[in-house]
Amino acid sequence: MIEVDVRGFSCPVPVVRTKEAIDKNPGEPLVVLVDTGVAKENVSRLARSRGYAANDEKTRDGFRVLLNPPAK
Repeated sequence: MIEVDVRGFSCPVPVVRTKEAIDKNPGEPLVVLVDTGVAKENVSRLARSRGYAANDEKTRDGFRVLLNPPAK
């Protein structure tokens, strides 16, 4: 599973790096680590626009967003 750690970055960096990871690893699940609710929402919105399912969980230092690719 691909992990994208964008904690400490403000938007649009989390979205840009998530998009790059999706483009470089098509069809692979990703975990994106963010530290703000805004970044979590923006990453989730990008993922859904690409057909990915986005599920998040609160962590000690932010959020872990699991992005599952569309079924083949």
